[in-house]
Amino acid sequence: MTIIDDTTADVPSPHGSPEDGGPLLEVRDLHVEFHTRDGVAKAVNGVNYSVSAGETLAVLGESGSGKSVTAQAIMGILDMPPGRIPQGEILFRGRDMLTMSNEERRLIRGQKIAMIFQDALSSLNPVLSVGYQLGEMFRVHQGLSKKDAKAKAIELMDRVRIPAAKDRVDDYPHQFSGGMRQRIMIAMALALEPDLIIADEPTTALDVTVQAQVMDLLAELQREFNMGLILITHDLGVVADVADKIAVMYAGRIVETAPVHELYKRPAHPYTRGLLDSIPRLDQKGQELYAIKGLPPNLTRIPSGCAFNPRCPSAQDICRTDVPVLHSVTERDGAALPGRGSACHFWKETIHG
Repeated sequence: MTIIDDTTADVPSPHGSPEDGGPLLEVRDLHVEFHTRDGVAKAVNGVNYSVSAGETLAVLGESGSGKSVTAQAIMGILDMPPGRIPQGEILFRGRDMLTMSNEERRLIRGQKIAMIFQDALSSLNPVLSVGYQLGEMFRVHQGLSKKDAKAKAIELMDRVRIPAAKDRVDDYPHQFSGGMRQRIMIAMALALEPDLIIADEPTTALDVTVQAQVMDLLAELQREFNMGLILITHDLGVVADVADKIAVMYAGRIVETAPVHELYKRPAHPYTRGLLDSIPRLDQKGQELYAIKGLPPNLTRIPSGCAFNPRCPSAQDICRTDVPVLHSVTERDGAALPGRGSACHFWKETIHG
């Protein structure tokens, strides 16, 4: 994961590819903005993160933090206009996707990078059977016949554990439960065995038991295919057992990075601490749930300094004037904490206080 320190902010990290030990995907200094009637909404403001083969990166944050917009920029499915990418790089196996032709990106999309959307019902075509929609991947990309594509669709439905797949392949999306529809979306993403899957809130609107089943299925399939996985969510509870590392986003910026268990144990940013404190706990039965005060900022009028300062209980004068860089986080004795970064002027007080 890219960590930017005060002393190295202007030094570019070397590009690499999975073959030489580099990341599968690397997002570098990505900016995305939308031109609206109310002004320019700066949805993504210098995002840096990476994911390697077989690794799971969880991207956390409230709605409007820029998680999904970053994913859409990676996939090349932003509406432009009004969207615009004024600067940044999206490197897939060392090649910048932003400089590729539309045809080159189309070949990567689906075959090399696939996306699972959060609302399966609206993502699936209601007038086509799920078997037809799954088979389309093979007909378009591999030139299979309708019969062979249908056989592949049944195989995929079996793989994601949809009962009686052979009997249900001709059913329509509305004939499946929410959890089964999400399994179909996972099957669609897996169809061409991509190197990387982006899962955008894959468990939204599912009950807790089904959430666990979907996440277990994703983790199992990831291990089977050694895929990279970017898991976008606002729910810290969902990622605890599946993620390797976490990037926390706020107002279009990454404010903290950490290995998953380190972040839960010792958050180094007040926003992350607030997210953790808002999780219901069994030892606090009957107590009022904690909530971060205030609302996320209007992206056309992001506060000066640290964007979190109006909601931060620890904010001081410098927080209202100076934008904090992503500092490398260390122990009290100065020993480096690998993979840890915090965009907070007072990260030492937060993690060691």
